[in-house]
Amino acid sequence: MQQTLLNEYRFFDPDPTVRKIAYELYIGVKDLPIISPHGHVDPKLLAENMPFPDPAELIIIPDHYIYRMLYSQGISLESLGVPTVDGSEVEKDHRKIWKIFAENFYLFAGTPTGVWLSHEFAEVFGIQEKLNAKNADKFYNLITEKLQTKEFLPRTLFNKFNIEALSTTDAASDLLEYHKKIKDSGWNGKVVPCFRPDAAVNINSAGWKKEIGKLSLVSGIEIDSYKNFIKAIENRREYFKSQGAVSTDQGVISPYTHKLTEAEAENIFQRALKNMSTAEDASMFAANMLMEMARMSIDDGLVMQIHPGSFRNHNEKIFNKFGLDKGCDIPLRTEYTKNLYELLNTYGNDSRLTLIVFTLDESTYSRELAPLAGHYPAMKLGPSWWFHDSIEGMTRFKERVIETAGFYNTVGFNDDTRAFLSIPARHDLSRRIDSNFLAGLTAKHIIDFDEARALSNALAYGLVKKAYKL
Repeated sequence: MQQTLLNEYRFFDPDPTVRKIAYELYIGVKDLPIISPHGHVDPKLLAENMPFPDPAELIIIPDHYIYRMLYSQGISLESLGVPTVDGSEVEKDHRKIWKIFAENFYLFAGTPTGVWLSHEFAEVFGIQEKLNAKNADKFYNLITEKLQTKEFLPRTLFNKFNIEALSTTDAASDLLEYHKKIKDSGWNGKVVPCFRPDAAVNINSAGWKKEIGKLSLVSGIEIDSYKNFIKAIENRREYFKSQGAVSTDQGVISPYTHKLTEAEAENIFQRALKNMSTAEDASMFAANMLMEMARMSIDDGLVMQIHPGSFRNHNEKIFNKFGLDKGCDIPLRTEYTKNLYELLNTYGNDSRLTLIVFTLDESTYSRELAPLAGHYPAMKLGPSWWFHDSIEGMTRFKERVIETAGFYNTVGFNDDTRAFLSIPARHDLSRRIDSNFLAGLTAKHIIDFDEARALSNALAYGLVKKAYKL
């Protein structure tokens, strides 16, 4: 059986000088608490604290990082047990699903998914082998056995992973009942919501009017006008904040920002209520709401995040059969300098605002994002995101950003994951890559070791804690 003990020097530069410094820096931060300020872990998991299901249900079926790769190799989502929109039949034998995954685990070589899973198997489950077709049943049985023990209950793992704070992502109309259940349980784990109003802002989406109805109900405000819509959004932000929220988030196609007049916004809103809004209406309304969210953040102190530039559900066949978030979102070319001009000139000089901007377009790192964040007091750069949350992706981000923006106009790391068990793997990878990057600067005498050590702590813990007010 091939052994794959994780090398303690993994991901460090092979140059012995750099590697030695990187390892020393990493040792200093590897056990720091984890702050996860933006992610998609379901709070129900920690509220109910029930045993995880079997390995396929836990690791494969909910994780689009895994099945998008398998699908690209001709393996159907039905055979992997991914639920369909209409409830049509998919594979129910989870051991069979696991065997397909094991037979094709080699596909993840060199990918962040492969790195995370290898860490998860070795460090979380204690299995010191590489998954393959021959040991698939062994893996399945060992993981299944461990998942039934008290040591693998979600809250126990939360503490074992040394998670200091975890933020979920929640719709504006969410009642946050699971967050309340966590707080009322007496458990001391810090789990906070994040206000994401996308479903209420995207006026041309199929479910927009249904979302407006839910928002009216939970806010107690009849949303029959743009003015009342804004009041309802402000009401829900206040409620989220009362439940521990520290941030908001908007997933937009474009970061274009523009303040509509009251009359313009009202006209668009009324057309939307009558199902008469256009694509241009939707674009302008989203631009206006980015301006409104910035204004509200100055008023209530919630950190504002923008995640732009994803062409969602690019594969229509998969979307129609399996629905949202099934691994077929594709990055778009994204412009920031002109698109953020109005927002930054209106609010970017106000240090009460913390605006964290992400990108899927790496070409903007040095040309636009670093110069913007290196100037405007309100703007900070979110870490390399999604497709670029990888060994080389995190390295490219720092190589192209730090010289212009500096380290302290970034916000450390966030794991942005639905896969709860992968959280320590993702943070460990980030801490190793940061240590290696700083070691390279130290070896070149660009910074000294004391600076590197301080920056290592900041990148792993201090920057994210400060930026997200956690």
